[in-house]
Amino acid sequence: MKRLSLLLAAALLASCAGAPPAHQVVALPPETLGLGAAPAPTIAADWWKAFGDPQLDTLVARALAGSPTLATAMARLRQAETQVSLARAATLPQAGFEAKDQYVRLSGNYTIPPPYGGSWQWVGTVQANLSWSLDLFGKQETHLAQLRRGAEAAALDAAAARLALAGSVTQAYISLARAYALSDVATANVTQREGVRVITVNRVAHGLETTAAQRIAEAQAAAAQVELARINGLKDIAIHEIAMLTGRGADAYDIGRPKLNRAALTLPQTLPADLLARRADIAAAKARIATASAGEELARKAFYPDINLLGTFGWAALGLGDLFAADSLQYGLGPAVNLPLFDAGARRARYEGAASDVDAAIASYNQAVLGAIREAADAVSALRTLDAQSTPLANMRTAAEAGADLAARRYEHGLAPQLTVFSAQDVVIQARREDAVLATDAASARVALVMAMGGGFIPRNMSQAQEHTHE
Repeated sequence: MKRLSLLLAAALLASCAGAPPAHQVVALPPETLGLGAAPAPTIAADWWKAFGDPQLDTLVARALAGSPTLATAMARLRQAETQVSLARAATLPQAGFEAKDQYVRLSGNYTIPPPYGGSWQWVGTVQANLSWSLDLFGKQETHLAQLRRGAEAAALDAAAARLALAGSVTQAYISLARAYALSDVATANVTQREGVRVITVNRVAHGLETTAAQRIAEAQAAAAQVELARINGLKDIAIHEIAMLTGRGADAYDIGRPKLNRAALTLPQTLPADLLARRADIAAAKARIATASAGEELARKAFYPDINLLGTFGWAALGLGDLFAADSLQYGLGPAVNLPLFDAGARRARYEGAASDVDAAIASYNQAVLGAIREAADAVSALRTLDAQSTPLANMRTAAEAGADLAARRYEHGLAPQLTVFSAQDVVIQARREDAVLATDAASARVALVMAMGGGFIPRNMSQAQEHTHE
């Protein structure tokens, strides 16, 4: 026992002398990122229902229930949770039972005297084994903490995947609404161009216009038809995207026209102070820093010895008749120390690799933070820009439609050239297109801002605080 104590002391001194110090790394502090002072408004978990479209609600629910992307994230979460369970089990005592009976020839050159030496005998063993890692230096606890942080990151990834999926379905649905609105504009353009063509044919028939003018009018009408077919193709593309996001195939292509109301979402005009806390992806990146830090600490603790407690209890005998005799009983209990004294720098290399993993995790976190702030800032700016365009665009459309109507009537009565009509109608088409795009772009920008503000994600600490408040 004294020799074991001396050996353990020598191992500890060697390991302590060789263990490297933990290096310090710093992530971007939130107070230096220019966020506002007010908190973000509460966003409902089912925020897309604010659009008031039951078809959209059904599509989002279908995506959350059957998307392969989300299923992959959930599978990774289950894998991480399994690893945590395995690591937790390794911290507890392990017991096993072994029983065997073999017919073997015993060596005649061993110290076994005749008649056993050189003979065939039944050798039986019945034994229970106990092993328990004492974890005096916290290796297993650190490993368990690393896996727990990894499982937490996987859970946050799954939450972020759900939020992103709901946002993607909603954005695709808005794209479908935009395609329908542009199709309406293109259909109206076909009607207008066809009207000019009819007027031109009548004027040619009465000798008031040239055949060249008729050909131009026919070309304009055909071009409007081509544009309508192209716009209608955008509908199919949007529907195909929705079908993919919802985990379905051609059976989902019967999606009807969206009926979106203006989203009644209270959104900030400045970046909120708690922006980063409401982002599941940022929380996941932060959890990965903790995971990598635990991995670095585990690599540092690899310089310390493993100390296990081993025990056995059972019977062993030559011949089955004496297997459970009193003298066949054997048992033992004692510690086992394991420390590689020389590994050609392998442990230090693993530690340096773990330290670089921490640096990479922090760099990824900082990049995610800056990206999140940019996304939120872009969405806020987009909403401001769209709001500023609303009134001028309405005035533009009203004036353009009135001018185009007047130009068509003047051309019909021979008071204006055909070119004036087409020019006026081009302005109308532009105004109507921008009006249709503005309405759907505003909805899209609101969704982008909702997602930038976290998409309804509530961190665990905020959720617990709300529960205490309600109590």
